[in-house]
Amino acid sequence: MLAPFFRVLAKPQSSYQSTGNHIKLAAAPHLLRHFHKHRPLLQSVPTGKAMDAGIEDLERKKKKEEKAREKELKKQKALEKAAKFQAQQANVASKKSEKKNVKRANEEDANAAEFVDPPTPFGQKKQMSKQMAKQYSPTSVEKGWYEWWEKAGYFEAKAESTKPPFVIVLPPPNVTGALHIGHALTAAVEDTMIRWRRMSGYNALWVPGMDHAGIATQVVVEKKLMRERNITRHDIGREEFVSEVWKWKNNYGGTILKQLRRLGASLDWSRECFTMDEPRSKAVTEAFVRLHKLGLVYRDNRLVNWDCVLRTAISEIEVDYIDIKERTALEVPGYKKRIEFGVLTSFAYPLEDNLGEIVVATTRIETMLGDTAIAVHPDDHRYKHLHGKHAIHSFNGRRIPIICDAILVDPEFGTGAVKITPAHDPNDFSVGKRHNLEFINVFTDDGKINQDGGEFEGMPRFTAREAVTEALKKKGLFRESKANEMRLGVCSRSKDVVEPMIKPQWYVKCSGMAKGALDAAIDVDNRKLDITPRQYAADWKRWLENIHDWCVSRQLWWGHRIPAWYAIFDGDKPEDFGTLNDRWVVARNEEEAKALVGQRYEGKEVKLEQDPDVLDTWFSSGLFPLSVLGWPEDTEDLRAFYPTSVLETGHDILFFWVARMVMLGSTLGGDLPFTKVYLHPMIRDAHGRKMSKSLGNVIDPLDVINGISLEDLHNKLSEGNLDPREIAIAREGQKKDFPDGIAECGSDALHFALVSYTAQSDKINLDIQRVVGYRQWCNKLWNAVRFSMSKLGDDYLPPSSVVPDVLPFSCQWILSVLNKAISKTVLSLESYEFSDAATAVYHWWQYQLCDVFIESIKPYFAGADPNDPKFASERAFARDTLWLCLDNGLRLLHPFMPFVTEELWQRLPSSKHHSRPASIMISDYPSIVECWTNEGVESEMSLIDSIVKSLRSLSQESRERLPAFVLCRSMLDGEIIRRQQLEIETLANLSSLAVINENHAAPTGCAVSVVNQSLSVYLKILGSRSAEIDLEKIRKKMEDIKLQQEKIMKVMSATGYNEKVPEKIKKANAEKLESLKKEELSLEEASQHMEVQISSSKQD
Repeated sequence: MLAPFFRVLAKPQSSYQSTGNHIKLAAAPHLLRHFHKHRPLLQSVPTGKAMDAGIEDLERKKKKEEKAREKELKKQKALEKAAKFQAQQANVASKKSEKKNVKRANEEDANAAEFVDPPTPFGQKKQMSKQMAKQYSPTSVEKGWYEWWEKAGYFEAKAESTKPPFVIVLPPPNVTGALHIGHALTAAVEDTMIRWRRMSGYNALWVPGMDHAGIATQVVVEKKLMRERNITRHDIGREEFVSEVWKWKNNYGGTILKQLRRLGASLDWSRECFTMDEPRSKAVTEAFVRLHKLGLVYRDNRLVNWDCVLRTAISEIEVDYIDIKERTALEVPGYKKRIEFGVLTSFAYPLEDNLGEIVVATTRIETMLGDTAIAVHPDDHRYKHLHGKHAIHSFNGRRIPIICDAILVDPEFGTGAVKITPAHDPNDFSVGKRHNLEFINVFTDDGKINQDGGEFEGMPRFTAREAVTEALKKKGLFRESKANEMRLGVCSRSKDVVEPMIKPQWYVKCSGMAKGALDAAIDVDNRKLDITPRQYAADWKRWLENIHDWCVSRQLWWGHRIPAWYAIFDGDKPEDFGTLNDRWVVARNEEEAKALVGQRYEGKEVKLEQDPDVLDTWFSSGLFPLSVLGWPEDTEDLRAFYPTSVLETGHDILFFWVARMVMLGSTLGGDLPFTKVYLHPMIRDAHGRKMSKSLGNVIDPLDVINGISLEDLHNKLSEGNLDPREIAIAREGQKKDFPDGIAECGSDALHFALVSYTAQSDKINLDIQRVVGYRQWCNKLWNAVRFSMSKLGDDYLPPSSVVPDVLPFSCQWILSVLNKAISKTVLSLESYEFSDAATAVYHWWQYQLCDVFIESIKPYFAGADPNDPKFASERAFARDTLWLCLDNGLRLLHPFMPFVTEELWQRLPSSKHHSRPASIMISDYPSIVECWTNEGVESEMSLIDSIVKSLRSLSQESRERLPAFVLCRSMLDGEIIRRQQLEIETLANLSSLAVINENHAAPTGCAVSVVNQSLSVYLKILGSRSAEIDLEKIRKKMEDIKLQQEKIMKVMSATGYNEKVPEKIKKANAEKLESLKKEELSLEEASQHMEVQISSSKQD
């Protein structure tokens, strides 16, 4: 897929300046360096005879080294001589070009200041150099524009505007985060949308925000405290710790929002918000209170994912799963030695009344301390006699009932008996609920065995694992341990092994809200929410149909504290805090809570204590489309901009964030928060691997924009938390992928590349060389405009409009295909096919404007005298058309490449008929001009293009201008070719072109190519060009034509073809077959012509 881009970018410029001598001269010093060899120093000094012998050896070595040096010097001189000779030869070959270059260089040196941008005060409109630099420089071009855009208020939307709104909420990045390539993709796609809509007459609002990232931020600040002061948060208490977090946030947080400016993201910074700022905190409290009043928030004692290091419940999205195939030792925080996983341990429970024993198995033997039942299948005959009986716990003597459960137990697996620990396993929890079992939690919050663990109390859980195993062995109850495949959950933040634990938590009831969210996207007759790509609608359906209630409690100190107070009476024990659900009061503040408690417990003395837990970060994120616009207040922004227009994000958080926004927005805001969800792909490296610091394939967007050396890439690895082994692996990965570092690409090239990649709907395999290719393409744009400006002249004034019918052929054509490009781009943007939109713009600029139109009008400007009467009208029309193309083309490209388009657009002359906007970003997006469309002209140019390509193929891209002939079997085509002879001669680099027919003798000494059944082209070849090679090409093409004919004939001769195939398809097949037969005849004629030439040359 990448090859076409680089073939185009590598194509020689029309000026054909020789570069060969530069390459050779540059290579020579590099080659010379290989002759310098470092020799090792002597390691020791010998004595006596050995010393004499050593001296002789040294003298011999010195002589050898001197000879070697002399030899190397001769090689150096020979190489230098060869390099100079090659340079002289190349200079002779390109003498005229070199003279022009020297003259231009001297002019630029003399007026160097004219090519350098003068200083611009911060926030003011950029002051540009008088002359355009010879080459595009991302650093120079992208400097200054953003600060001006922002200060001028171009990013700001007005609530009072009468324009239709278009609103995007930026997925709030974590306050701890630094810019990564996923953020860059989000910014590129959303910026493309918002710039396009802004230019299309919408009141476009793109709201920036930042997430407080509860767990991530708390971890960062805790590490900072330990590193700098050797203390924990518990040492300083909650209030001081939260104060420390705010200090850290104000000093270091939010770096990512500053970095987004470097990407050119046109966010409305006047509306920047933070999920923990006062308005957002108010919204979170209000949402919790309202949901509680609606009966959608409740408190319950349930199983959660518990992190023993962070001492909090964590979300499923914060759990990484490791697939373990065999016994595997892993590092676990807090343990000096590795802990073994992937082991299934079998042990026996003695049965009551001397009935023997029953064997069970587990991968977490330490949880047997909390076993409260053993389950068997009711139809398993092996255990029929044990129904209703009891086993005796091995360590505490607890009677353990043997229960029947057909849902959980598979009698074919293992022994058919399953230990049940309701407080520490999700499946067992369900069994415990079904059978009303006792729930015994045997772990403390930091992962030690608690008082219910008996003799193992105080042991860390994985130390207890070994101790319990040894104790069972001593009791004679251990049976075996063997390898066992399993999935191990690990916290993505702390790397601790997640422990299922039963905890009292606050929950949001989701079933009803989920039904509304599901219907909004799935109801075919009344779909209110469109998900793109559509394949993810199936995931939406699956998740929402199987949704569980949402645990929103987190045992952290940083976050929105839950607005709930517990009523405490005299005599209550501290350890009983929160255990009685009817004692909880949910209120907006403590005063309101006191009033509610006073009503509930009238006349009683009650003390209130607020829940120490905070809300899940996803709760505040789920309110973002509402809260950023001022909800719960009835603000102007809320009335003007809610619901928003589109939600763009990665498909990995479709459930965790998008679905929750839809549920909360519909319930609290009265409407869906958006009507469109666009999910971008996940970014992988060029090899399709997930990006990982340990692989060395993580790409910092700023490194792509600014460029970075391999050495600096290595140094960045050392700044992270990788161990030496991982750093070594990562360095090797960097050497392989970025042997020369990453070249400076600029923001525009990265922006365009990322948008282009969105065609890969699931994963993006990001190849930096593609970004480099687009950076080179920026240089192509730069040179195209630079050339155009030289032809427009300093005094040029653009017209208000043009009359296409009077324009030269190529001018009519470029405006017609510009219309097509505008239509394709707009339709693609409207359908969220961003890659297609980018391709449409690229194709017009690269293949139509630069490769064809600019080349075709060069003869109009070829004379030294700009007032030369020859081509005077064509020259004037070409100037007007060129200006229209650049003005429309830059505006068409702007949403994809904001910086370079602004710079180039600002350099265009302004029309005297009307004043244009101050910036391209607030100008109108191009729209179709009906009178520009000319299908006839496009058809003619398509014919010309085919002829030019065939002639170029024959010339093998030779720079030498050669004579050519077109054998034309159609009068209509002949007329077109004669009319557009100048275009063909120019584009195919011909010295002359003659049109001949079948009555003319075939030209001799020519290479021939068949364009189609009506046209063949002949190119007069000079030199030793092999006719046999051309004949072989013709024969291969004939074989291909015959295969195509056979394929169509096979289809047409199939049984039932005439009866079953529609007339339209039968007609198309017949026409195609007839066309192929004519083309075969033309090829046969060309083949005979070449055979005659070959025969004649042999006779000569």
